[in-house]
Amino acid sequence: MKLFLRSASKTLNSKSKLATTILPLINLILVKPFSQSTTIPRKQDRVRDHGYDNYMEVEKKIRKVIKFHSLILSQPNNTIAISLLDTLARRLGLGFKQHEPGAFLLKFPHVFEIYEHPVQRILYCRLTRKAVDQIRHEHEAVLAQIPDVVTRLRKLVMMSNTGRIRLEHVRIARTEFGLPEDFEYSVILKHPQFFRLIDAEETRDKYIEIVEKDPNLSICAIERVREIEYRTKGIDAEDVRFSFVVNFPPGFKIGKYFRIAVWKWQRLPYWSPYEDISGYDLRSMEAQNRLEKRAVACIHELLSLTVEKKITLERIAHFRNVMNLPKKLKEFLLQHQGIFYISTRGNYGKLHTVFLREAYKRGELVEPNDVYLARRRLADLVLMSPRKAKVDAELVSYRNGLDDEDDVE
Repeated sequence: MKLFLRSASKTLNSKSKLATTILPLINLILVKPFSQSTTIPRKQDRVRDHGYDNYMEVEKKIRKVIKFHSLILSQPNNTIAISLLDTLARRLGLGFKQHEPGAFLLKFPHVFEIYEHPVQRILYCRLTRKAVDQIRHEHEAVLAQIPDVVTRLRKLVMMSNTGRIRLEHVRIARTEFGLPEDFEYSVILKHPQFFRLIDAEETRDKYIEIVEKDPNLSICAIERVREIEYRTKGIDAEDVRFSFVVNFPPGFKIGKYFRIAVWKWQRLPYWSPYEDISGYDLRSMEAQNRLEKRAVACIHELLSLTVEKKITLERIAHFRNVMNLPKKLKEFLLQHQGIFYISTRGNYGKLHTVFLREAYKRGELVEPNDVYLARRRLADLVLMSPRKAKVDAELVSYRNGLDDEDDVE
């Protein structure tokens, strides 16, 4: 095809009207297209990482268990009749068919205990001692981390372009950020030197406003990672200055031009998520590229502020306007699969959970905290074999029998 076009261009007379119209078109076709190595391709297929998907399969069970937790604890004496489970589960929208809630509770004997009422002679359900201890440990861990939570919330508000964040959006994501249930009082109102609660003039919404930005809190988590990479691995300072930790999922195809594009993107300067960019001219192509990389840094920092280094895509979207994030968040994150992972497991594909890849190794958090460890205890109870619960019950009854014999003696 190219040989034909070249021969055609030679035969045409440059002085003729036909040549003046056709030759520019031939030259446009002969010019090589732009190399794909200048930018990372925008449209990419999602490559599954089964380690994160399996993690979310466990989370699906835990999410339902927690709903039954709150349901039982809301009842008098923290017990509930089995006959009422179907009605209450349908009212909560748990997605169970008739008689399925009781069968679901039977699958987790280490969390739920089913017993016969001594007077009414009907079946009741309550939490086991291990489950109650897990709830207590998590509550204590959350209260112990309130000083860290105050710092996290200050950094979160500092990332907004207006210095304020809607209170309701923080309330929805309070579990991810490790905030207590009464965080409006125990975290915000108790620290007036850091936060202000204000009412919007046009709506009835409340906003959390930062009193004063602290420059010491403007250091991102990725900057500490870069310092470790530079000091321990001896990587060139110019290569690590603006880079992110990239670990592509297994099976991700990395071509020559894609590798070059990632290398160029890693060296691209960008503005910090805590930096005010209102005074910059953002119309140039270079400024747009810096803004895109700044959006990656914002999401990276947002995930770093969470307890488990993961949050749903829908909750990230709540902070999209105040942090200047792209509208098509899913496509944007798929463009950077080496930094983030999106899992659709855990809620029948209705929710998308975003993980920070560098924070996990072999399905576990690299730097666990007390709240994360307390929540993993619930996962251990959920995954524990029902046979072990039967053996434990037999051992307890056997031990009680021995105690009775000792009393008789």
